[in-house]
Amino acid sequence: MNDCIFCRISKGEIPSNKVYEDDKILCFHDLDPQAPVHVLIIPKKHIASLDDVGEEDKELLGHIMTKVKDIAKTLGLENGYRLVNNCGEDGFQTVKHIHFHLLGKRKMTWPPG
Repeated sequence: MNDCIFCRISKGEIPSNKVYEDDKILCFHDLDPQAPVHVLIIPKKHIASLDDVGEEDKELLGHIMTKVKDIAKTLGLENGYRLVNNCGEDGFQTVKHIHFHLLGKRKMTWPPG
């Protein structure tokens, strides 16, 4: 999608502070961090939200989930972290491109929010 900010970031059209990148995903620092460490993990393929994930996306989502621990380790999150996905308007999804927030380096509270 030409107007999707995360698609433009993944194509290098908009600069980001990258943490990790491979041929399928990109991880970069959030511009409005909610924790001392707050990065976003996005697929390079445009998928609007979890509600739009199809059978053909199983391998891609599995790839993201298996990379989370490696990304967390490079960020020094050995003591734990939180992985969050916001889906839809009521879920506070502000960018219509599936993404995961990886937060850490502080004690998380429950319930979140």
